[in-house]
Formats: sequence, C-alpha cells, structure tokens
Amino acid sequence: MTTVASTSDASRPRRRDAQRNRDALLAAARDVFAEHGLEAPLEEVARRAGLAIGTLYRHFATRAELVRAIFAEKMRLWRDAAEQAAEMDDAWEGFWCFLETMCELQADDRGFNDLASIRLPTSSYFDEEQTHIAVLADRIVERAQRHGALRADVTAQDLVFVVWAHSRIIHATHGIAPGAWRRYLHLMLDGFRADRCHPLPEPPLTRDQLYQAMLRLGGADVRETPAK
Repeated sequence: MTTVASTSDASRPRRRDAQRNRDALLAAARDVFAEHGLEAPLEEVARRAGLAIGTLYRHFATRAELVRAIFAEKMRLWRDAAEQAAEMDDAWEGFWCFLETMCELQADDRGFNDLASIRLPTSSYFDEEQTHIAVLADRIVERAQRHGALRADVTAQDLVFVVWAHSRIIHATHGIAPGAWRRYLHLMLDGFRADRCHPLPEPPLTRDQLYQAMLRLGGADVRETPAK
C-alpha cells in the first residue's frame, strides 16, 4: 500500500506540471497568433511560454492541433452569433449584428482574422464549423431579403468579401485607430441596403469558386480554370 501511495503522490506533481505547461503554451500561443497570424513561428510560442519547442510538440503534435485549441472558443462565439442572428425578429438587425460580431472577433486577433478568411485544407474540424456557419449565413441573408431590407442580388458568398476587406482594414489601422473598422463596416452595410441598390456589373462567386478561393488563401494548390 505504501508503494502505491508513493507512486500516486509522485505522479500528481508531474500532472500539475504538464497542465501548467499546456496552459502557458496556450496563453503564449494566443498572444503570438494574435500578433502574427496563423503562420506565427511556433518557436516564439515556446519561447514566450518559457519552454522548449519539444515540450510544445509533446502537447500539440501539429500546428493544426494548436490552432484548434486556441480558437475553439472564438469559433463557438461566432457560431452562437450566427444562430442568434438567424432568429432575431428584425431581420436587418440580425444581418448587421452577425457581421459586426464576426468583425469584432477578428478585430484584435490576426490569427482568428486569418481563420475567418480562409479554409484550412487539413482541418476537418474548422471545415465543419465554417460550413455550419455558412448555412446559417444563408438563412440570415434570405430572411433579410424576404423582409425587404437587404438587396435581392446579395448572396451569402458576398459576405466573405466583407471579411477579406475587414482583414486589410484592421491590419492597416491596428495600434493606430483600433476602432476604425466599425466606420468602414457600417459604410459597407449601407451598400447592402435594398433601398440603395444599383445593378452590379459581375455575378457573385459560386459556392465552389468561393471555396477554392478560400483554400488558396489557406495555402492549398488550387488549379486555375478558364473564366466562363
């Protein structure tokens, strides 16, 4: 019995140390990815956590595992915002609340900004989450159009261009005018209103075209096809 108790007691500090190391790595990763985006150097994450790079890989075997661990909560918040927006009584309010929440989650976080802008070809988890949010975005757009608030030629695929534009705006104004993105988001929102619309010169991207574009931004080798 003494031997068993001693072994159990000895294992507890190791488990506590492992949890402390994991927590330190996650905290450092959130900061480093927020500053540098999804391609942030993992060596810098380990350095800020005060640990060796080998310790990082013992906890997170791949970059994708680390990305999932630090952004799962924000993905949940994004999904919750979409679900709430899809049920709001005022369909236009639901539309702009969805976009504003999405942009706010990105505003001080280049890593999540990247994640919202692209598709990661090696991550089924994020692919499933983004697909679910895209389905909700369809519903948000359709409701706002049925209520006559949103111009009829907008598609859910068009919303991704808000994310891409927002990405550049917050990159340019970070640390200079941190709230500037709200001004430009609301300028863009006015362009979505049904009572301000004019004919558009090009059709929206298809779902497949948008998916291919997001994969390309995520680093996939996407074969180009001639324009039709």
